[in-house]
Amino acid sequence: MATAKITDVERILLVVPFVERVRREMERARIHRWAEVEVIRVETDAGIVGYGETIQNYTWGRVNITERVLGRSPFELMWDDSLGAGLQMALFDAAGKLAGVPIYRLLGHKVREWAPISFWDHDMAPEKYEVEAKKAVELGYTSIKIKARPWFDVHETIRRISAATPDHFCIDADWNDFLLGVSYAVPVLRVLEEEFPKIKIYEGPIRADDVAGNKLLRSQIRTATAHHYGSIPGRTAISEGYCDGFVIGGGVSRIVADGLAAGMANMPFFLQMVGTGLTTTLALHLGAVLSHAQWPAVTCHELYEHNLLTGRIDVIGGHARVPEAPGLGVELDEAALARYRVDEADHTLPRRLVKFSRACGVNVYFANDSHHTSEMWRYFSLNNQPVFERGNHTELLDDDGSAEFDDLYRRAQTGPVLTR
Repeated sequence: MATAKITDVERILLVVPFVERVRREMERARIHRWAEVEVIRVETDAGIVGYGETIQNYTWGRVNITERVLGRSPFELMWDDSLGAGLQMALFDAAGKLAGVPIYRLLGHKVREWAPISFWDHDMAPEKYEVEAKKAVELGYTSIKIKARPWFDVHETIRRISAATPDHFCIDADWNDFLLGVSYAVPVLRVLEEEFPKIKIYEGPIRADDVAGNKLLRSQIRTATAHHYGSIPGRTAISEGYCDGFVIGGGVSRIVADGLAAGMANMPFFLQMVGTGLTTTLALHLGAVLSHAQWPAVTCHELYEHNLLTGRIDVIGGHARVPEAPGLGVELDEAALARYRVDEADHTLPRRLVKFSRACGVNVYFANDSHHTSEMWRYFSLNNQPVFERGNHTELLDDDGSAEFDDLYRRAQTGPVLTR
């Protein structure tokens, strides 16, 4: 089987919608485009088929050229991150099936049978996060990663999640640098950790390249802080001690290398690999062999309407069991492939406004979305409004056909519109 060669690569484009309860929030954040999934199907001359997927508008690497793998062995190419997410995953799946072993056996020595995994949601209103936290508990999770944004009341969000979940439940708050600097970060983070013991990790509170600031921040709070491995050189991050652990993602080669480096430094990390059940399963295999993948992985597969597998990935006590069958060890749902298959993805949205409101009565209107490439993101990152003020609220406004909406919408196309 080791001599088997790849004979064909099929690219299957899908649009897998998000579940209804979060769909509108994903549209506001302009990440509804993560619904576009390319499934890669690799065939070999041994009759073995491997599957992988790429989340087209999130991935660390799209699949560009498939012809280069034809006539070659999956074992020869599977460690090549430049192939892109879906193709690399499909090669590992095929290689495992050819060898008759689960993927983790191709990656290293197994250190755990059950890998920690977290629930995840993008930024949303406190009352909606409360619903999501309850859903996470219902599905077997013991933690949730939230997006802490200045356009929502983060204090109220964490209060609601804390009140709605069991005592053992944990919260990881990802700030995406919005606390700006130590002078803003320390008071906010201290209040939260004093009032809400369920907070366990602060991810990216301030910019990762502010090494001195992160070291000072770490000395002023007791909650663990995390940054993406590679945001600054790994050697600097480890030797300077500017965070307690890492977020690790990317291709398989990069993940294994970064994970081993973190392990040698005795620093925990969580895997961040966004996708459906296919990507989640690969994350479980990686979590099985990387000793310091001790923090719960983030994959967001629960937000998709279908995980593309024939069965659910059971989560028990915040952990999922690593598959033992060959390859990925899961079965792709061919009926789901047919149901969600499209010739071209259409992510068009209707005209909308994002309305940000402060308790003092100030309102700011933005055009369409709060994505990290948007004017809204830039506006808050430059501190045009207070950082994490209580009482902040944001809502998505539909076009009601009125002249007032039309006027606001047109003005917002050129920049934020502030009213009182």
